[in-house]
Amino acid sequence: MEFLRDLWLFMKERKKFWLAPIILILLILGLLIVFGGGSSVAPFIYTLF
Repeated sequence: MEFLRDLWLFMKERKKFWLAPIILILLILGLLIVFGGGSSVAPFIYTLF
């Protein structure tokens, strides 16, 4: 959690709020790969890409 706090403080101090959507999309894609890789949902996820 300290990493997220440091990231937020960095974005706030340097006015880099445009990084937030990029980080959010990367997190969502990472979760999709982790949870979809070994489940029965995998064939449906692979059709999205």
